[in-house]
Amino acid sequence: MRAVLLTGHGGFDRLDIRDDVPVPECGEGDVLVRVGAAGVNNTDVNTRLGWYSGGGWTGSFEFPRIQGIDACGTIVAVGSGVDASRVGQRVLVEPCWRDPVQFLGSEVDGAFAEFCRVPSRYAHMVQSSLSDVELASFPCSYSTAENLLTRASVVAGQRVLVTGASGGVGSAAVQLAAARGAVVAALAAVDKQEAVQALGADVVATRDADLVGVFGADSFDAVIDVVGGPGFPPLLDVLRPFGTYAVAGAIGGPTVDLDLRTLYLKDLRLFGCTVLDDGVFAALVRRIEAGDVAPVVAATFPLERIVEAQELFLTKQHVGKIVLDLTP
Repeated sequence: MRAVLLTGHGGFDRLDIRDDVPVPECGEGDVLVRVGAAGVNNTDVNTRLGWYSGGGWTGSFEFPRIQGIDACGTIVAVGSGVDASRVGQRVLVEPCWRDPVQFLGSEVDGAFAEFCRVPSRYAHMVQSSLSDVELASFPCSYSTAENLLTRASVVAGQRVLVTGASGGVGSAAVQLAAARGAVVAALAAVDKQEAVQALGADVVATRDADLVGVFGADSFDAVIDVVGGPGFPPLLDVLRPFGTYAVAGAIGGPTVDLDLRTLYLKDLRLFGCTVLDDGVFAALVRRIEAGDVAPVVAATFPLERIVEAQELFLTKQHVGKIVLDLTP
């Protein structure tokens, strides 16, 4: 099969595009998915560069590895213990597995290949008129965003601030928070603000705005952050007492200044969000099927042009997701 093998940590030269990789065999409880499309994410780049401790989400990583945490496709074979009626089902693959914790494309081979083997319970049937490319824009970013909002217990009527709102997770968080009935404020570059507002943000401010000056202190029930870096301290200043900060990214820098007095005197809750809570992905699939969220695809590339796709991704000039189309 066609696949991209990550052969080690480093530059684009570590991406080996092959057409002779063996098709994986189903084990007990597995399904084999013919991948129709796969999204490009920060985790692909970070893992290639060795940015995570040990190179993987949980520190367990082996080369060569087929990356790709976003997968949409069709089940073409099943292992023992799986109902044969699953063959032919169109599925979205839940990117985060439990017992033990594993991530598609990190601890196990992922979607940058024509076929991908996954446990049946993490292959969610989806009924939608959207294309594979459009559906592949959802799994990682939108489940991460849904997980952030779930951990933060966001409900209708609450005020939510979303950072990095033009990126994959940020744009998903804007849509999903709006779908919950929240009042959404977002941070994005000036040239992307109109697009972010169209996703459901009630107001959009620049990334370097004086947040207290623009919104006022103690203005938000929840902050959904994917940026971190030097812009972190004001995010807690605009949280109301007993408010919630949830984070799943550090594109602005992993080290931040935290005044513990702000944390404890305001009785704030801070959540790090990587592993999905039970039911989060299934809830996302229901929202996709109901049309509560819409795909935001910035560009598509064939699998063989993965380097170009990642180069474009790294410019951060796009809104939404970049997707690899694996259609034969």
